Amino acid sequence: MPVKHKAANRGQPTRSGILLRYRDKDSAYGVTRRTATKLAATLGLSETQVVHVALANLARQTLPRYETDGGPLNAKHRAEIRRLQPPGRMKVKERLF
Repeated sequence: MPVKHKAANRGQPTRSGILLRYRDKDSAYGVTRRTATKLAATLGLSETQVVHVALANLARQTLPRYETDGGPLNAKHRAEIRRLQPPGRMKVKERLF
């Protein structure tokens, strides 16, 4: 069994992360450290926050979003869905996420 080193994480929960390698020159698919530093200074953020802002903007531009259709399903809707679906094929959910 591997030995866990508590001093390394100082009691903090382990977090998943990514390694960000800056590009040698700016392009449509990456930026240099110098550009990230300029963005951080201009926006008054840390470089990590700049990366999060960029990813959040990309997610809003790229990922599909769905309009609300009137809220959660009521009991009548759930019963109708269950009636129309073969048993065991689908589960009725209140929310997608």
